[in-house]
Amino acid sequence: MATAGLDPYYNWQLDEEIPIVNGLVIDDLNDVELGPWDRMGGKGAFVNLGTKPSATTSAYLCEIEAGGSLKPQSHLFEQYMYVVSGRGATTVWVEDRPKQLIEWQEGSFIAIPLNARHQHFNTSAEPARFLVYHDMPTVMSQFRNDRFVFENNFVFDDRFSGEDGYFNGEGTLQSVPGKSFRVWHTNFVPDARGIKLYEWNERGAGGLNIMLEMASSKIHTHISQFPVGTYKKSHVDPRVRGTDPGGGSYLMILDGVGFTLVWGPGDTGFKRIDWKRNSLLISPSGWYHQHFNIGPTPARYLAMVGGVNGGREARQTSFADVSEREGGGQVEYEDENPEIHRIFEEAVHQHGATCRMGHLSPFCTTTA
Repeated sequence: MATAGLDPYYNWQLDEEIPIVNGLVIDDLNDVELGPWDRMGGKGAFVNLGTKPSATTSAYLCEIEAGGSLKPQSHLFEQYMYVVSGRGATTVWVEDRPKQLIEWQEGSFIAIPLNARHQHFNTSAEPARFLVYHDMPTVMSQFRNDRFVFENNFVFDDRFSGEDGYFNGEGTLQSVPGKSFRVWHTNFVPDARGIKLYEWNERGAGGLNIMLEMASSKIHTHISQFPVGTYKKSHVDPRVRGTDPGGGSYLMILDGVGFTLVWGPGDTGFKRIDWKRNSLLISPSGWYHQHFNIGPTPARYLAMVGGVNGGREARQTSFADVSEREGGGQVEYEDENPEIHRIFEEAVHQHGATCRMGHLSPFCTTTA
């Protein structure tokens, strides 16, 4: 039932009566306690990371029992699905057209087209768990009626009309003028941990990246990787620097061991968020954040970004890739607080690794 004073989406969450997870990080998504979720026909939990509830995007976890299936769904909000564990299949369709089948496994990443009918199946003898990132807060705030959101039959056939091959995992690669990154246009990534990445000069440390444009969604996603013993440049969206609007970028750790430093408006210190494979964390909107690899292998993550930072157009013109010296939101290595590098070197040595920032940071005490 509606609760006075709450945002429509978070009011709806309470009505669903499943667990709600808050904070800045989840150490391992496989360890999150789920509850029976009647709407889905499986188990679930809402994931509301950040310093305050986001007005634009949120996430949930869902689990399908071994050999089971969930109830068919359709809804007027965008969604991306990342498979945390298990394997199975999803059918997607519009009325009077054949169903399209997607077979997925741990590490798969899928975009479900807006308001398309879909149903998830577990084809294995173990539970299958997946994370969904979505913009239901935006939609519920606009329409304020969950029946309209979940029981609307309009077909967005300009996005998906049931065509064969829509989820075959193939795509096209695009370069963006004035940027070093590449954009992969697809609707299904069979293995986000193994997809080919390309050089991304803007963020430093020899990082690799692929921007994803999927199902004509306005939500931005990308996959980034950076080498052993290195860290990326800190950055913030300058449009919201110095504010704390809530929400932010959800980062799904695909591989590696490391930590992220975040600091908000008026902070004199850093908050450290440690992570590993299957961790989920947030880079709060309006806060600076910086990622550090202290493990023995390259670190790779999937970023899902909505709200004031989101959208493919915003990504391609992002001021977060531009140096603060030029009016953007990125801090060059030589301009960062020296304490940041000291924290990194200490953490690297504790893990028996080697700092490889000697050629990049003036504060480095090693020559690697």
